[in-house]
Amino acid sequence: MENIELIKHLSNAAGVSGFEDDVIAVARNYLGDEAVVQEDRVRNLFIRSGTPGKDLPCVMLDAHSDEVGFMIQSINTSGTMKFLPLGGWNAQTVSAQAVRIKNSNGLWVKGVVASKPSHFMGPGEAKAPMDISNLVIDVGASSGQEVMEKFHIRIGAPVVPDVAFHHDPENGLMFGKAFDDRLGCAGVLEVLKHHISDIQHLNVTGVLSSQEELGLRGVSVAAREAAPDVAIVLEGTPADDTFNSSDFIQAGMKRGPQIRHMDRSVLCNPRFVRFAIEVAREHDIPFQEAVRSGGGNNASVITLHDRGIPTITLGVPVRYIHSHHCIAAVEDYENTVEWCVKILNQLTPDIIEGF
Repeated sequence: MENIELIKHLSNAAGVSGFEDDVIAVARNYLGDEAVVQEDRVRNLFIRSGTPGKDLPCVMLDAHSDEVGFMIQSINTSGTMKFLPLGGWNAQTVSAQAVRIKNSNGLWVKGVVASKPSHFMGPGEAKAPMDISNLVIDVGASSGQEVMEKFHIRIGAPVVPDVAFHHDPENGLMFGKAFDDRLGCAGVLEVLKHHISDIQHLNVTGVLSSQEELGLRGVSVAAREAAPDVAIVLEGTPADDTFNSSDFIQAGMKRGPQIRHMDRSVLCNPRFVRFAIEVAREHDIPFQEAVRSGGGNNASVITLHDRGIPTITLGVPVRYIHSHHCIAAVEDYENTVEWCVKILNQLTPDIIEGF
């Protein structure tokens, strides 16, 4: 149950891009004094266990700590607020959802995303596509002055979905926000806390990277600091089993972690991908392979760092990422962690050199 508690705290933590502080605090608290932790100025967190071994290969184990959310753009005289998305959102999923806004006193204020009520729409308005530019956030204020003076909300305030984590142990399911990529963060932390003592032949640097949802920004800095020889990216990957045909499911829930051959941003190192698949088969770990026409992840930046870093992406299938409410299976998360550990156990300098 420790891993479920960790995921709960990470999921509930508020951490849109650029404001990942609460997520980093959860990570620090979980690790305690068992690791060497370093933070840079863009909120990347570097985790190392003990003193690095001399001349050992370095593996970067990465997950991004930020989540999709919003930022207050302007405050209207009516007391509502315009906002901009941080990360990719489908506008159809945003309206009528509960959110929390961080005010200038550091407190979180509850609000609701509002659109024009249907009672006041003209004949063509109700059928028009939803657009975020037509939405506002309402905290119950009666004027812009009240928003600023009573609620202490200012332009630039971060906004997060107001969703609480829930675990369904009977069915092995987790519900919550920000599973992209707090499940990956939990995996990195679990490996570094509980499994690193068995991996003495590698220097493993865990990274909780920032601002992935704004264009893979944090990892651009983190890769230079970590200076890896190879890298494994842990992600919450979009599940496709509720709308794709059975012939084209590559991220089905309860079917195992996903390994990507490519997405729109990266072609993962084929030799490293093949090695990871061989490890999974050897240990009877269920997995899914994906060739994606869209999407993107930190592997694209790490792959092109320095002279080229062999990188793979392992993903926990998550239904409805980039929305307020996500669903994931505990077994998929646990299999992802096991797969990652087995890969680390079997990596050798010669194998890495062969990538």
